[in-house]
Amino acid sequence: RRLIRCKDYMARRAADAGILAMECYFPQRYVPQTALEEADGCAGKYTVGLGQTALAFFDDREDIASVLLTACARLLERYGVPASAIGRLEVGTETLLDKSKSVKTTLMAQLFGAEHSDVEGVSSTNACYGGTAALLNSVAWVESSAWDGRYALVVCGDIAVYAPGPARPTGGGGAVAMLVGPDAPLVMAGPRATHAFEVYDFYKPRGDTEYATVDGKLSQDAYLASVDTCWSRLKAKLGAPAAAEQLGLNGSPADLRAFDYVCMHSPYNKLVQKGFARLLYGDFADDATAPRFAGDAQRWAGVPPAKTVGDREAEKCFVGLAKPDFEAKCAPSDTASRQVGNCYTAALYMNLLSLVSAKASSLIGARLLLFSYGSGAVATAFTLIGREPSGGSALALPPASPFTLERIATTAQLAERLTARTCSDLPTLTRALELREERYGQAGYEPSGDVGALAPGTYYLAAVDELHRRTYSRK
Repeated sequence: RRLIRCKDYMARRAADAGILAMECYFPQRYVPQTALEEADGCAGKYTVGLGQTALAFFDDREDIASVLLTACARLLERYGVPASAIGRLEVGTETLLDKSKSVKTTLMAQLFGAEHSDVEGVSSTNACYGGTAALLNSVAWVESSAWDGRYALVVCGDIAVYAPGPARPTGGGGAVAMLVGPDAPLVMAGPRATHAFEVYDFYKPRGDTEYATVDGKLSQDAYLASVDTCWSRLKAKLGAPAAAEQLGLNGSPADLRAFDYVCMHSPYNKLVQKGFARLLYGDFADDATAPRFAGDAQRWAGVPPAKTVGDREAEKCFVGLAKPDFEAKCAPSDTASRQVGNCYTAALYMNLLSLVSAKASSLIGARLLLFSYGSGAVATAFTLIGREPSGGSALALPPASPFTLERIATTAQLAERLTARTCSDLPTLTRALELREERYGQAGYEPSGDVGALAPGTYYLAAVDELHRRTYSRK
């Protein structure tokens, strides 16, 4: 009987596991990048050179726990998912409040309560990669023999701040929450390819500041080299018949043409453009004689991708060559990131939500290539496929309405929320970041940031006591 029950259970194992629902949170206030350019006397440097439109910012009233709380609460409430339906809660962040205690415990206290403590998962931390680690872990849990039929909730987010200077315009912040389960409209499919290696491009060795130690040129090169390596390895794996069949390639080449859309980790939009061009260069390296590479690109025929990282002429050539594909496949995903700024662990998934918001049900049947990068460094390329769910799940969990791509788009209201933000001036930004710097690591204080500037429903930091214990309220 035990064997029969085991077989019956295995037959009910999750199929088409992936992302069921998405929500996000970003600051209510922003400063146009043009204002930063004017103050720094560098017209075009941030809008054209970085490709950014605006910089969103937090003051000391919000910390990473409150930011993640708001994203999670929005998802659970707007999709009608009760706490009892969550069996795993996994966090991805590099914005640490404590070197020991996971921020997941704060989310549990505020959103779940003592009666719903049977929830697996903690925090995953490796620079901007933590959100991807949390997502991969949660999908693996749903697909495993340990899955008990409940949903997994993944939340990733960060507050990206830099000292005054040329790096400050690359900051930002926000969070994305994702519900994971079977019969998903965004199913994780096919092989993945990872590149993990040692590099000191961006790291936070000091405990007395939020600011990172950054080597900008090294970080850009590490990002682009990781695109090259992950893309080459993924294509090699997609060459296996079983993988090609799983993605429905049906004899089509395993190259950029096989994917309808591309979402990439986005420290700033110009780096995404360069990263996308590396995908095309990888295809060129595999078949330089293809007609689409006729012309100036032939100057690099036979040159391995690793030899062209940092080659300005090669970069200019392939960014130009890739531009039509970039506009069609990648640009639809950059709506939020260009207006909010860098969200670190949430950057890739803010881009995915932007894509779903723009394309909704037209993504059914589409192959999405995702590239995740976290300094230090770990990077992964993987695939999502859009689909029309059947509307069922193993335990018939709420909500009654099926999870669909259209529902994600209409629920997020991304464009409307971005438009409804408050445009602030440079002194307001400067004071907000000064407040954060002054308060960092302190105990026994109440934040002085303006609660009135927060959007309704936002969680915020109410106080920090003498033992560094934090309490939260909701507007």
